[in-house]
Amino acid sequence: MKLFFIGLLSGVISGMGIGGGTILIPGLIIFSNLNQHQAQGVNLTVFIPIATVALLTHKKEKNIDLKTAVPIIVTGVIGAFIGSSVAMKMTPSFLRKFFSIFLFIMGTYEIFGKAKK
Repeated sequence: MKLFFIGLLSGVISGMGIGGGTILIPGLIIFSNLNQHQAQGVNLTVFIPIATVALLTHKKEKNIDLKTAVPIIVTGVIGAFIGSSVAMKMTPSFLRKFFSIFLFIMGTYEIFGKAKK
């Protein structure tokens, strides 16, 4: 039942464009016996259908600027290849700590960062 709620919350957060992995990855590590690499692999697998639904919804609402999105997509694919290659060379323990630090920095920025007008 815990995994059901983790999936539901992750889907809601993903649909909002925030990133469901911020919920899904720690939830899987805490409430299942998956290590960091496995949790991230599950996150990437789950991301595809969730992102498809969110993309179609945002496309319907005309919230997508392809002129901005295409360069980000191209460089993001390159970055994903590099990042996944680097992550596979890390131990699950180090990767978990790295991910935790990343979430902490992003959370701190969101709380104390400069507000946009």
